[in-house]
Amino acid sequence: MPQQKDIVKIAIQMPGAYPQLIQLDQKKPLSAVIKEVCDGWNLPGPDNYALQYADGVQTYITESNRLDIKNGCILRLTKAPGRCAEDLYKGIQSMDLGVRCDSLKQLAGVSTDITFAQEFISRDGHLLLVKIVEDSNESAVIMTHTLTGFMELMDHGIVSWENLSSIFIEKIASFVNAKATDASIQQVSLDILESMVLSSHSLFLQVKQEVTMERLIAHLQVTNQQIQTKAMALLMALLQTAGESDRQDMFAFLNKKNLRQYIYKNIIHSSGSVQDEMAHYLYVLQSVTLNHLEPRMRTPLDCYSQEQRDILHGLRQAAFETESENSLSNERRRSLCAKEFKKLGFSNNSNPGQDLVRTPPGLLALDTMFYFATRYPDAYSRFVLENSSREDKHECPFARSSIQLTLILCEILRIGEPPSETGSDYHPIFFSQDRLMEELFCVCIQLLNKTWKEMRATQEDFDKVMQVVREQITRTLSSKPTSLELFKNKVNALNYSEILKLRQTERLHQEETLAPPVLELKERLKPELLELIRQQRLNRLCQGTMFRKISSRRRQDKLWYCRLSPNHKMLHYGDVEEDTDIPPIETLQEKIPVADIKGLLTGKDCPHMKENKGKQNKEVLDLAFSITYDVEEYSLNFIAPSRTDFCLWTDGLSVLLGREMSSESMRSELEILLSMEIKLRLLDLENVPIPDRAPVVPKPPSNYNFCYDFSQTEQ
Repeated sequence: MPQQKDIVKIAIQMPGAYPQLIQLDQKKPLSAVIKEVCDGWNLPGPDNYALQYADGVQTYITESNRLDIKNGCILRLTKAPGRCAEDLYKGIQSMDLGVRCDSLKQLAGVSTDITFAQEFISRDGHLLLVKIVEDSNESAVIMTHTLTGFMELMDHGIVSWENLSSIFIEKIASFVNAKATDASIQQVSLDILESMVLSSHSLFLQVKQEVTMERLIAHLQVTNQQIQTKAMALLMALLQTAGESDRQDMFAFLNKKNLRQYIYKNIIHSSGSVQDEMAHYLYVLQSVTLNHLEPRMRTPLDCYSQEQRDILHGLRQAAFETESENSLSNERRRSLCAKEFKKLGFSNNSNPGQDLVRTPPGLLALDTMFYFATRYPDAYSRFVLENSSREDKHECPFARSSIQLTLILCEILRIGEPPSETGSDYHPIFFSQDRLMEELFCVCIQLLNKTWKEMRATQEDFDKVMQVVREQITRTLSSKPTSLELFKNKVNALNYSEILKLRQTERLHQEETLAPPVLELKERLKPELLELIRQQRLNRLCQGTMFRKISSRRRQDKLWYCRLSPNHKMLHYGDVEEDTDIPPIETLQEKIPVADIKGLLTGKDCPHMKENKGKQNKEVLDLAFSITYDVEEYSLNFIAPSRTDFCLWTDGLSVLLGREMSSESMRSELEILLSMEIKLRLLDLENVPIPDRAPVVPKPPSNYNFCYDFSQTEQ
């Protein structure tokens, strides 16, 4: 007799028949189960049938995935994948146009299932689709279904992209290059080309040769957001796959064709909001472009380079109008140069090049200083002369400040860091300027001088001033200004007094009293507040979150939603579309009983992180978590949209598992709630010092004769 844990209670449907309710024995061969179901409906030839999920993603049930079936699942008896593949293979070759179109449309839908894909590819069905594309005799509708089906089949990785012919690649490229092509065809064609580029270097070279950059830029100017996104995806794939020399050539061409202006006008300032996927590609473009500055940032100044020495002396000569140095003796000239380099703010005034040996920022600091001096000579002269006339202890050192400011900007803009797979934090201001780094420096170096004066800083306060300037820049950029002028206005409005107010407000939120009685009160309040946080976490899990599936080749169209049932007994999840808000719990067909959850894994311990070992960066690892269920062989894998969502979900799952919450978000919220509760309870004691120890209780009096007897008076 089968054990209870191997029995799953399910329903099986078939069009035109009364559903069967069966107890599925997971130890019994699937062919035997299908035979019993067919016998129940008196159907001959059980080999021609298979089971698949009736709702959601209608995956075929196989021996490898049958253990995913849970109690209450609804399955459907349908054509076996081999028979379905054979029928579609014949239908695609039919002389009847309607049959051909219907077969290809159905193929595009069922090709997402790997079991069907294996059967269809084993019959060389994918080559049939390749031939349809190469002949190009079909209508736009049929061609769209053909390309969609082909993309879904190839996405399983059963067949290598490198097996495709040059004619096929040329045809796909022609759909992208043609001006009058159906939008649906162009969308899928761009998708196919992106996968080709990411799969091998030889295909990258072919696609780069076939697809014209002008057409990709033209696709960014259309109003169709899907076309814009797919074109951007292909462009980023080409840029990231290219070698250094090819990438430089491509950037030169794109700059010549004003790619930045097109993105700024047609995407960032379009009527619709920028979608997550497009935001990711804008972030990648920003990251790859800014990383062109990395070689300069990593290169120290060469004291033997005449060109670099000339730039240093150019900075000095632009700031100080000196007499003809040729008429001076060598010793006098050296003395004058050293004095002027000191006024410029170099620490090593006899050999200023030594200040630029540290990397980062290396030569990039020299570039930004020289850009400021040549682009804004009046502002440069005013900065240097104003500070050289101050008292020594209050002068703001231009060179030292510039070197540190360049380093701060490199850290804020993440120059030198490879783009993250999930990053989407782009700066709209980047697309409004050709030389963002240099222009930001010019605004921020003047801001630094202004902040220095507001703080009445001396040389000893240098690090404090730089911390304030970093905070001013970071806070302003986080508001996503869309132009340099807007950034300039906002950052200058955020003066030192405003920063102090913001810090004071934040400090008040985090402030805590360390008096022992207050600490004791905190400990008493903690259990109640922790219960409040637990309830909030469970409520957040009941509301649910949309997660994005991460793939090494295709980032798009992979969204799923997960939420906890109101009774906290089931986790419901399933695939959803991008524009879905909060899907009803009934539409999420997959579910896991909370009682079956065995463990919670995070970071590099997760199965989906182990599978991609060496490919995941720290940002993705910090957002990854998994739950194991049943006998700890199966897992549901998550990559949270943000660190906040990661904390909410890991805390909520810990509560469901009866464990302690441990996220930094929980600790932060607990401290805020404790601080608020303490302040409310201590309102009556404002300005009253709280002693460290309770006052000593005095000894009882030797007698109680001082008590007055009221009863005698009343008589």
